[in-house]
Amino acid sequence: MTSSAPPPGRPRGAPVPPSREGAEHGVPRRRPSGRAFGRTLFTEPVLVVTRRTEPDVVASDDYGVFDRQGHELGSVADVSQGFLHRAARLLPKYDQYVTRRFEVRDANHSTVLRMTRPAKDPRTRFVVSRSDETPIGEIVPHGDNRFTLIAEEQTIAAVHTPSRPGWDAVISDRAGTEIARIGRRAAEVSPIGGDTYVVEIPKQLPEPLASMVLATALTIETALTR
Repeated sequence: MTSSAPPPGRPRGAPVPPSREGAEHGVPRRRPSGRAFGRTLFTEPVLVVTRRTEPDVVASDDYGVFDRQGHELGSVADVSQGFLHRAARLLPKYDQYVTRRFEVRDANHSTVLRMTRPAKDPRTRFVVSRSDETPIGEIVPHGDNRFTLIAEEQTIAAVHTPSRPGWDAVISDRAGTEIARIGRRAAEVSPIGGDTYVVEIPKQLPEPLASMVLATALTIETALTR
């Protein structure tokens, strides 16, 4: 007697594929535990951000992002276009007339976050969105050394950036608790050299706070404090 063929589907004993919950709209997954820990921009507690060495590009605004062992996790790219943008590199007084656009990309060069500063915006704010341009929130400056992170029309965090050598920028949540720190201590954390700074995010943050903090931390020297 011959047995009928098994119905199509997952073979017996095959691993169950991971859930795609949270994959829509580019929402990052939560930090896995134990050996399943996957290194990503959203899960590493320490990120080392370094300006890329591009000998053929003048005043390049591309940054590499690494973990503390030196493994590349992603990058930040200035994708602004046009003559005025190129002129603003050399003449900062024209920068206000240029729409600035930045992309945060993962290790596979896929865009995970976008930042846009509209031209002639009186608040000089940056709008943060997901890869499909779904809005997340805004980064709004307050004076020379402070920024406010806004999402769903509410303040969710604040950034203080002391203007001094060896600076440490601190990001605090709405309760005033420190949730991230940005500083020039790369030599103590990673073998990555050059023009480098370190981002420390000790605890996994919920959305939209996680995306807003990451966008701020990875562009604070490239875009926000320029």
